[in-house]
Amino acid sequence: MVISVRDLITLLHGMGFGALFMLAFSGAIGVIYATAASGGIWPASSPHYKLFRFYLLSMSALAWITVLSGTYIVYPWYRAVAPAGTTDLTRYPRLLLLSNPMTAGWHEFGMEWKEHVSWFTPIAMTMVAVVFITYGPNIARHRQMRNAILGFTAAAFLATLVSGVFGALINVHAPTSGGPEIVLMGHK
Repeated sequence: MVISVRDLITLLHGMGFGALFMLAFSGAIGVIYATAASGGIWPASSPHYKLFRFYLLSMSALAWITVLSGTYIVYPWYRAVAPAGTTDLTRYPRLLLLSNPMTAGWHEFGMEWKEHVSWFTPIAMTMVAVVFITYGPNIARHRQMRNAILGFTAAAFLATLVSGVFGALINVHAPTSGGPEIVLMGHK
C-alpha cells in the first residue's frame, strides 16, 4: 500500500481535522443547551464548566487548523497551473474538472462555495467560545444569548457539512495527488 504525501495531507485535512471537528458538534450543542435547560447556573469554578471552556477552545482551534490547512496547503495544489502544452491534467485538479463539461460544475459551484463558506466555521466557533467563556455561567439568564450561541454553532455545523461534502466529492473527481510516496505496507 502506497500513499502520496499530498494524499496524506488531504486526508489529514478532511478526514482528520474536519471529521474530528464534525464529531465535536454534538457535545458542544448538548452542553450549551444544558447550561440553561437544567434551570441551574454553572459556577465558573465548576470543573465541568472549565472542561467545556477547554472543549470549545479546542473546537475553535481545530476549525482554524482545518481551514488554514485547506487554504494554504491543499488549495494551492488544487489551483496549480499546468505548463503550456500539458495534456495529462491529473496533477492539476481544477483544470481537470474544468476540462470536462460533466465535471466543470464541481469547480464552478462546489469549489467556489467550499472556498467561501468554509471560513464561516472558525469565525463562528471562535465567537461561540469567546461568548461562552465570557458569559458562560450567566447564559441561563439570557435566553436570547443562548439561542444566538446555539444558532451560530448550528450554522458552523452546516458550513462544515457543506464544505466537507463538496471537498469529498471534488476529491473523488479530481484528487490532489502527487509528491513523494509513502509505503504503508508491502514493498515499493
